[in-house]
Amino acid sequence: MIRFINDVCTICKRELIKFFRQKTRIFATIIQPLIWLGLMGNTMSRLTNNPFTSQIFGTSNYLSFMTPGIVIMTSLFGGIFGGSSIIWDRRIGYLDKLLSSPINRTSIPVGKALSSMIQAAMQSSIIILIAYIFGVRFVTGIPGILVIVFFCMLFTFIFAGLSLIIGTTLKTIETFFTIINFFTLPITFSSTALFPLEAMPKWLQFIAKINPLSYAVNPIRTLTIKGWELSSLVQGLLVILLFDAIMLLLMFQTYRRLTTE
Repeated sequence: MIRFINDVCTICKRELIKFFRQKTRIFATIIQPLIWLGLMGNTMSRLTNNPFTSQIFGTSNYLSFMTPGIVIMTSLFGGIFGGSSIIWDRRIGYLDKLLSSPINRTSIPVGKALSSMIQAAMQSSIIILIAYIFGVRFVTGIPGILVIVFFCMLFTFIFAGLSLIIGTTLKTIETFFTIINFFTLPITFSSTALFPLEAMPKWLQFIAKINPLSYAVNPIRTLTIKGWELSSLVQGLLVILLFDAIMLLLMFQTYRRLTTE
């Protein structure tokens, strides 16, 4: 177990070093939420001016409703693109070196996923800070913000794992991004990230109810505009942990069978 943890930390450290060396990527991490919150948040702000719609959204400030959605969307994008590192590692020959070295193979996806989780924690913290500057107030305060970041990390693991599994079956980065882009927007807009469940048509409500993104954004939104509602927090946590466990099992099975071919 100690050796496994060391292997995971080594892989994670390498991925974080690569991340911090990519200045443009860090810059984009800050600019993207600014665009979403500043542009779309203010564009849609009048939605909640009506008492009826404000009751559906649960707040009179659409930006407060939208912020949890942007936080979880960023975690989704950060996790789902993590699998590209496997394709790059294969292309430059680094993956072959890893597979031929005395390293636990399952530490490869876990280390990379852990790196994505840490990046998600940093990115979600930046978004929360930007949202606060824009006037969003989190009713649960700093303890609630810490729980929000924790939820983001757990959620990121789901799609980081999925991305890392997909990455092992593909040979080109172009194919990878084509497949990933095909899934990200439908997953986002078929959830409660940007609009409440009550405002959706019946068929979309059904999809949103089984979408894991909804179970991640709902407790975060609760912590943002409602407070410590344990039923929402526990339900979201259990669903996310279930998906995490499934993805961890699939990663173990996939990478144990991985060869250098």
